[in-house]
Amino acid sequence: MNFNFFKKTDFYKLLLDQAEKTREGVAALLEFINNPTQENGNDVSRLEGEADEIRRVLIDDLNRTFVTPIDREDIFSLSRSIDDVLDYAETTVEEMLVLDIKPDNNIKQLVEILLEASNSVALAVKNIKEHPGVCIEHVIKARKSEHKIEKLYRLALAELFKTNDVIKILKTREVYRHLSNAADRVVAAANVISDILVKNA
Repeated sequence: MNFNFFKKTDFYKLLLDQAEKTREGVAALLEFINNPTQENGNDVSRLEGEADEIRRVLIDDLNRTFVTPIDREDIFSLSRSIDDVLDYAETTVEEMLVLDIKPDNNIKQLVEILLEASNSVALAVKNIKEHPGVCIEHVIKARKSEHKIEKLYRLALAELFKTNDVIKILKTREVYRHLSNAADRVVAAANVISDILVKNA
């Protein structure tokens, strides 16, 4: 690994750029759910690609920077968790289009809550350096959103299994699972942010 001892990278800004791009991507996912066209699906993929590019720059700088403002592993883990959220959003779109899955009310509600969670993560990252008290408030909100998603996920499955359409059950369950997994990555991001706050208190 070739360190650049004079390189100064604003990792807080790169993490915030990535978190805000992810929030934008989840908002595009909600737009797709409300109007599931190929064009709206393409918007989600485009934003996922833009978020990936931010992460590539972050990882490249991380590999070449000797001193980082917060733990190197925490920067990497937080970036990865944020990235995973938008990856699941893109996978949701891809499967809904390929398998011709029509959005139901549960999918819409799950995405709405996921957008709340993504917003909370972005705000937490925004305040992580200067306003730790505000940051932890948004971490708590992100965790609450995840709990709401998990509760709705179980209720949605129970409702889905009441139908007799096995093909619909199998296809729709996968979409529910992607959104539940996205929520899990929100909590993973929130946990890393909490760790950063503790280490830098």
